[in-house]
Amino acid sequence: MESSKKSYWLYVWRIFSRNRLAMTALCVIIFFFALAILAPVIADNKPFIYVHDGKVSFPLLFHYDRFDQTDFRKAPGFKIMPPVPYSYSEYDLDHIVEAPSWHHPFGTDEQGRDLFSRMIWGSRVSIFTGFVAVFIYVMIGIIVGALAGYYGGWIDIALSRIIEIVICFPTFFLILTMLALIGPSLLNVMIIIGVTGWTGIARIVRAEFLRLREMDFVIASRALGARDGWIIFRHILPNALSPVLVSATFGIASTILIESSLSFLGFGVQPPTPSWGEILSQSRDYMDFAWWLTAIPGCAIFLTITAYNISGEAFQDAIDPQRIGK
Repeated sequence: MESSKKSYWLYVWRIFSRNRLAMTALCVIIFFFALAILAPVIADNKPFIYVHDGKVSFPLLFHYDRFDQTDFRKAPGFKIMPPVPYSYSEYDLDHIVEAPSWHHPFGTDEQGRDLFSRMIWGSRVSIFTGFVAVFIYVMIGIIVGALAGYYGGWIDIALSRIIEIVICFPTFFLILTMLALIGPSLLNVMIIIGVTGWTGIARIVRAEFLRLREMDFVIASRALGARDGWIIFRHILPNALSPVLVSATFGIASTILIESSLSFLGFGVQPPTPSWGEILSQSRDYMDFAWWLTAIPGCAIFLTITAYNISGEAFQDAIDPQRIGK
């Protein structure tokens, strides 16, 4: 059983890896994911190591009261700075709305903050929100869909009606309404997107369970006295996950777009914490002469969403049973 699963996913990977565009998109996804994880050590105005007057300090890792007002870029002594030696919240009123240059590769914003640093830190918000929100609604969708598809009868009818009712609500406006009531924050955005986006996953899982519950391996498990929970999570669910993973891939792209839209409207992450949508929102008044403030975050959002969509389509093709044997 385990070897057959391994061979199946190996086959899926072989099909996926033949698609050069999909592999390029996967590399883009991995790049942004690594950028988000490593943001604290890539972009900061504190050095990894600072040596002065015979004292060795590690300001990036530990807080020192004596360095609270220190500009390490100008401080004497030996230091090893991060690749982007600027904090995302560091103001420099002498360099307001500067075009991209050697010192600021992505330019600066209306408050003199380095846009490169803010883009790196903003990737954490956008990508983290996408993964957490999708994880929440995938879990909800799997539970609801599994119960509806496995038990059928009045449970299926009741849960299906709930799914249909939730689908009727326009998701984006429902999210806006809920955020207006409980207040905008990153945690609220992730939770609300998670609890409003599960219906598609639930319908996919329900359809897969309706198809699989009458198969021989499920009937054999029942005959051997296996409990419902064991059959659902050990036997049926692993065989129903492929379309769920495809939908989740598309869902991450959709969630990143929703978070960026909410931040653009002021309902997402709140300043000074950066996100790509918040950077776009702050640059609305400077579009006519500071192109980099809108072009760079806009391109990052477009590139990320496109990469997830291309990967999702390629993954969908790879798990297509009609391709087996070709």
